Amino acid sequence: MTNEIHTMMQDVGKRARAAYGVLAEAGNAQKDMALVSSAMAIRAHVAGILAANAKDIAYGKEKGLDAAMIDRLALDEKRIESLAAGLETVATLPDPVGKTLEEWERPNGLVLQRVSIPLGVIGVIYESRPNVTADAAGLSIKSGNAAILRGGSESFHSSQAIAGCLHQGLKAAGLPEDCVQVVSTRDRAAVGEMLTMTGFIDVIVPRGGKSLTQRVADDSRIPTILHLDGNCHVYVHAGADVGMARDVLVNAKLRRVGICGAAESLLIDAAVAEKMLPVLAEALISKGCELRGDAASQKIDARIKAATEEDWGTEYLAAIMSVKIVNGLDEAIAHINTYGSHHTDCIVTSDSAAARQFLRRVDSAIVTHNASTQFADGGEFGFGAEIGISTGRLHARGPVGAQQLTTYKYVVHGTGQTRA
Repeated sequence: MTNEIHTMMQDVGKRARAAYGVLAEAGNAQKDMALVSSAMAIRAHVAGILAANAKDIAYGKEKGLDAAMIDRLALDEKRIESLAAGLETVATLPDPVGKTLEEWERPNGLVLQRVSIPLGVIGVIYESRPNVTADAAGLSIKSGNAAILRGGSESFHSSQAIAGCLHQGLKAAGLPEDCVQVVSTRDRAAVGEMLTMTGFIDVIVPRGGKSLTQRVADDSRIPTILHLDGNCHVYVHAGADVGMARDVLVNAKLRRVGICGAAESLLIDAAVAEKMLPVLAEALISKGCELRGDAASQKIDARIKAATEEDWGTEYLAAIMSVKIVNGLDEAIAHINTYGSHHTDCIVTSDSAAARQFLRRVDSAIVTHNASTQFADGGEFGFGAEIGISTGRLHARGPVGAQQLTTYKYVVHGTGQTRA
């Protein structure tokens, strides 16, 4: 079976490289036609996508997936419509390819330009969220990249159904269907093959849990754009309005607990803890959220369970939140930089000077002031969609949209100059 997987993946790589050669030369109008046509196909095949998703949910329940993972996997008409709308939004964005990013002239008359180009062939390895199939494909098409997508075994049928719609869109625009390929096996050996396909794949993007991301980081021979876990914080500063803090906190934690932008830790300033913590704790506990806190927070609210050292660094992806009382801004920032995952962190305050310090000193890809951490999303940033949230520093950081899936080359214009 291993040899069969190797042969299959080599064929996928060859076809992706050939398709990239066509897509990289396509104009913006043709790429946008593919995206809009794909959106139309998704809307026309809602019933088929839902039927495929039902098979995946049944499979996931048989495997014992928890409620948060089932929520990530599940599609309904509203979520399917968001897939189509996301593709259409990507189509409205400026073409990120072929842009002159900078131009200058040298004393010898040479004119130099830095021009944006696609990355090439992108390999995306993800777990149970079938929406990644549409998001990753749409962004890849817009940025002129071919995509090899390997979704999780739980989302196998959903991803194949969505890919069929994308192929219809590509065909309608006169582009090769191989611009987007979904690996057609659940065998995990396909992941290992992708991580070694240096002759075909230019960058790997993992999107999933810590174990997947760590495996890619450890085993990939191909450059990666890493998305680590989302241990996100809400810090309620002494200058916070309690009503705003409550609303932002509840949304950040409970809007959807199973996404990477969900807040996992509440930090509250000691100066206002006696007044604010009971209000904030009630807002969370009344909605079914378990709180695990330090001794100081437990003294204020007896419903808070004792936290362990492990809790400060845990991404729960569930209705559980750690709580810690901190002595001011410096301690809050130090805690976040020590225990956070450099994903998304929030300060709630009306003190603009404190907010500036927090936004400057917290070492995370996204920092927010008086806004929920669940805005950590490419769609909310105006990118149409995202291929992931990069928590590293190279090649991109934060939501990875079409623009982040480009690199550049230098174009030099001369009039016959030679170098002495």
